[in-house]
Amino acid sequence: MAVYAAVFSPTGTSRKGAWAMASALGEARLLDVTLSPAAAQVFSREDLVVFGAPVYGGRVFAGALERLSPLQGQGTPCIVTVTYGNRDFDDALLELTDFCRERGFVPLAGAALVGEHTYGSIQVGRPTAEDLEQDRAFALEAWDDWNAGWEGFSPPGNRPYREGGKGGSFVPSTLENCTRCGLCRDQCPMGAIGEDCVSIDSSRCISCFRCVKRCPVKAKGCFTPEYESFAQAFSQRLKEPRENQYFLPR
Repeated sequence: MAVYAAVFSPTGTSRKGAWAMASALGEARLLDVTLSPAAAQVFSREDLVVFGAPVYGGRVFAGALERLSPLQGQGTPCIVTVTYGNRDFDDALLELTDFCRERGFVPLAGAALVGEHTYGSIQVGRPTAEDLEQDRAFALEAWDDWNAGWEGFSPPGNRPYREGGKGGSFVPSTLENCTRCGLCRDQCPMGAIGEDCVSIDSSRCISCFRCVKRCPVKAKGCFTPEYESFAQAFSQRLKEPRENQYFLPR
């Protein structure tokens, strides 16, 4: 059996859970579509794919679905995971499950995983080692169920899906200590950062804060009073940790 983790993960959070599950099931291969679309690939019934994507406003980020769309299954079993910042995953798990089914995959189980939120200080450090251990145990249980003939995984959510799946509303800015190293420009998932490494196209930025988290001199960030006020209130609102939710067909 060939095992894959197919992920869109700007800050690495969605990748961690999906990779923990995939690697628990065998020698896994990573298909990371964060910076570019997946190459066209057709998987067989003997393969297993773990999908991972972030939740944006209760939906899967639309750009993640676009970049994963070249992947096609042929009755290929898969595990579906979405990662959210401790608010709610709403219709995202259902949406990603539907997406996989439409492309010939057979979702055998799904998970809604809590990760550190992009904004504020919410569930900092998650997924923890304990979270990842839960992910690995879940993947093994899901695979055992599949081999035992269990089917019919039903994720929570509603159709039509709620509005969402778009980028956030806070666009980072650049401080004067920027060294123009090019890291943020080259690593921006949407190509929103200009050649000068300073200017950011607000129409393309999805507020993933990859540039903020990766800047070696901390030159990127949201420094406005509006953001600081929002982040403080949002962090207080979501301070109580939620648990990962795992869904099996039984």
